[in-house]
Amino acid sequence: QVELVESGGGSVQAGGSLRLSCVATRYIMASYCMYWFRQAPGKEREWIALIYTNTGATFTADSVKGRFTISQDKAENTLYLQMNSLKPEDSAMYYCAAASTYQRCLSRVYDYSGQGTQVTVSS
Repeated sequence: QVELVESGGGSVQAGGSLRLSCVATRYIMASYCMYWFRQAPGKEREWIALIYTNTGATFTADSVKGRFTISQDKAENTLYLQMNSLKPEDSAMYYCAAASTYQRCLSRVYDYSGQGTQVTVSS
């Protein structure tokens, strides 16, 4: 059973917007936190944004702060990442993930992850 499925990626010009979606099972949406990370070819994985599913508190990496927003819709079992003012350096495969404990959330260690959705930003 596939537990996390991302969608919404694509090719856009710099300055454009995309909204990524991650549909999860209800069990996964009850995780302690969920987050987005990205990985570009030849680069290390980069954590982007996190949401604590119970409180709705969010945290965003400095590299995307003010441009990207993470949110959740528990009724739809969906995690979102709204990406505005996209830059070429935002090009990467984007993944959603879920962690089951506070410590694993702090450490950005996940228990579940999807297959990713590709985002390409041209200049």
